[in-house]
Amino acid sequence: MLPDPPALPIAFDPLPYQERLDAREAAAIDLVVIHCTELPDLTMARRFGEEELYEGSRTGNSGHYYIDRDGSVHQYVAIDRVAHHVRGYNARAIGVELVNRGRYPDWLAASHQAMDEPYRAAQVESLVALVQVLHAQLPSLRFIAGHEDLDTTEVAATDDPDMKVRRKRDPGPRFPWDEVLARIPLQRIP
Repeated sequence: MLPDPPALPIAFDPLPYQERLDAREAAAIDLVVIHCTELPDLTMARRFGEEELYEGSRTGNSGHYYIDRDGSVHQYVAIDRVAHHVRGYNARAIGVELVNRGRYPDWLAASHQAMDEPYRAAQVESLVALVQVLHAQLPSLRFIAGHEDLDTTEVAATDDPDMKVRRKRDPGPRFPWDEVLARIPLQRIP
């Protein structure tokens, strides 16, 4: 039997368009998807999340939770709403964004594909605690994946259109999968 999940302070600051996102039942959620913001800081990630990119719904791209470098957890979308964070899986998934520069600002340049910033211990601790809390709240939650596991699309590189690069590489090679998987009750999607 797993121990009770730890208390985890979560700052809830919903995106302005949250109520326009599709509603869903908790039983439909079986997957956590780990992302990195690929932006310099949480402030910029929030600004990007607030952008309305989809004309019909007047919503944008966002995750449910954001974990800053200091380990603080911010919730921008309620879990009973479908956030736009990974193609083809949104209706069943909770998106967790870790603040990390990733490939910023040249995301799709072939010459800039390294993702060198390590994840901070405080982020990993908060991520593990968050997953434990979510698992306790959602009996249907069984799986975890990285964005890179689910979106393997390649596109022409912005600095060399003859080369292809992965559209999504997050959370990237510095994410401590072994450590996280050893401490949570979810299976990684192969």
